[in-house]
Amino acid sequence: MTFEEKQDIEGRIVDVLKTVYDPEIPVDIYNLGLIYKVDVKDDMTVDIDMTFTAPTCPAAEFIVEDVRQKVSALEGIVSTTVNLVFEPEWTKDMMSEEARLDLGMD
Repeated sequence: MTFEEKQDIEGRIVDVLKTVYDPEIPVDIYNLGLIYKVDVKDDMTVDIDMTFTAPTCPAAEFIVEDVRQKVSALEGIVSTTVNLVFEPEWTKDMMSEEARLDLGMD
């Protein structure tokens, strides 16, 4: 896979991640800063490291499955593994400027 192909796939993954929402927050998980890593491997498997605003998020299972299904549905992707990580701990500083504006935090 060329560098350009990998960038294209990563861009499509980010676009899909921007369609995943925590039901309690009106901002997508990507702009919330919950996605720590997207790794597309040469065999077209994807590893995603993500976190939540709180370790006890009641929608965690739903959100993780939504991420896995949507990314795996992209053309060419063989499988997706979503790893929940809590280091570093999520803070409001990880949100995009757009997310902070949407939530009235700027």
